[in-house]
Amino acid sequence: MGRKDASATNLPVDQYRKQIGKQDYKKTKTALKLTRLKAEAKKNSSGFRDAFLVIAAILFFVLCVYAFFYLNLSTEINLDVDVD
Repeated sequence: MGRKDASATNLPVDQYRKQIGKQDYKKTKTALKLTRLKAEAKKNSSGFRDAFLVIAAILFFVLCVYAFFYLNLSTEINLDVDVD
């Protein structure tokens, strides 16, 4: 088997990549630009969303701790009252 024979057989992956490349080439430049801008916006906005989720989780935890102590301290039994 010579070099010419070995290079003649294309892998299915290479054929798939070539097909995808042809499809992207058929698209207009404006459509490709819009797709790229959408992807970049999605990457950039995830940082704000993650920060918001962390802050919300911390506030929820603090609220739960506050509610726990509020409920435990507000139901103290008053031992000074005489029960007749």
